[in-house]
Amino acid sequence: MKIRIGTFNLYQFVKPPYSWYTKKEKFNPIQWEEKTSWIKKQIKKMDCDIIGFQEVFSSKALKELVQELGFNYFKTVDIANTSKKNPKVYISTTVAIASKYPITKLHTVKPNFKSLKKHDFYDTFSFSRIPIKASITLANNQDLLVYVAHLKSNRDNEFEYVFNKSHTLEDKKEQVNKALEEGFSNSLKQRLCEASSLFFNIKKTIDTPTIFLCDLNDKEFSITIDALTNEKYHDENSLEDLHLLDANNLFEKEVYNPHPEATQEERTPTSYFVGKGNVLDYIFVSKHFDKNEKEHISKVSSYEIFNEHLENNHDGSLLQSDHAQVVCELIFNEKNQ
Repeated sequence: MKIRIGTFNLYQFVKPPYSWYTKKEKFNPIQWEEKTSWIKKQIKKMDCDIIGFQEVFSSKALKELVQELGFNYFKTVDIANTSKKNPKVYISTTVAIASKYPITKLHTVKPNFKSLKKHDFYDTFSFSRIPIKASITLANNQDLLVYVAHLKSNRDNEFEYVFNKSHTLEDKKEQVNKALEEGFSNSLKQRLCEASSLFFNIKKTIDTPTIFLCDLNDKEFSITIDALTNEKYHDENSLEDLHLLDANNLFEKEVYNPHPEATQEERTPTSYFVGKGNVLDYIFVSKHFDKNEKEHISKVSSYEIFNEHLENNHDGSLLQSDHAQVVCELIFNEKNQ
């Protein structure tokens, strides 16, 4: 048995006559038809069994759209809020999950207050977008926990830290802590609190195979990934232990006749800012999907980036999306068929 799972930032999914953030920002009926037609085509290309969505304002319209494509199970855990001054203007967004397999239960993800204190967060805390944690039962009776998240985005002009593979966790903490303590990176502080709260929630149920679909709003090798996945980020005395693994790193691409001096291929960006590509959209999986683990139940057989719409226009289009879509395929072992 195999399944395909994906993450899809819809980029202002707002059905007219509603607007997003300001009254003038809205689609006319022709534009909405073009946007939803493109989304349907993209979902068909992705060929997924489970999809996590971000930037969902009009959840009812999305539910109807995915049901047309065979996703009989659809859930949200929040509603997008509208302005008190104008009820036709949305001022917040949500995430959603669509599945071809039964969603048997939704679980609450609560803030981890010890973690908030550790990050010197003393204001009233709430997730910028409430994450989804859903139990899904596959055709082989395998139960999965699937998260959908959209972490806090960076504020305009806020300094962003860029790390690479050579930076250790200690390097990252040393650079970031000073900015956090002095209030230079409030969006990063919020994002780290969100990621940390998710880490502790995931840890509670990590014995169950887990998939995490997200727009992380942070880059590859970022400290946000450590906060989400790495035990050592939260306990300096522990060994480095990743509760979630980047599915991209578990997919082994076949290379034919490699050049002896070939370097590792750069990762395909999923979003662009001022012409520079970044990886913001991820699929993380628990060790159950790592074929190198003795007790694995499945392996990552492909990891795909659907980015044709960004190749000629890095900024993306409101009638399409400003993010690439990410899809991971999982093949289950014979005994888990």
